[in-house]
Amino acid sequence: MSIVSGFKSLPRLVQILLLLIPGINWITEIVVRASAALHGKAFLQIIVLIFAILPTGVLLGWIDLFSCLFQKKLILT
Repeated sequence: MSIVSGFKSLPRLVQILLLLIPGINWITEIVVRASAALHGKAFLQIIVLIFAILPTGVLLGWIDLFSCLFQKKLILT
């Protein structure tokens, strides 16, 4: 079981809380993106992982928060 499927199986409230707290948000982004890169579409996920590691990762985390609210998944996972 990958971390991506583990994240998707969490209750929506827990997903929102993980993405709402700024420091935890960034760590969650990096861990889930790294797991997605290892288990799926590697090239696209590596690009998004690089954006998550850079300071743009904070913005990506907020975008993923809204994506999680409406779609119950992170963008591009």
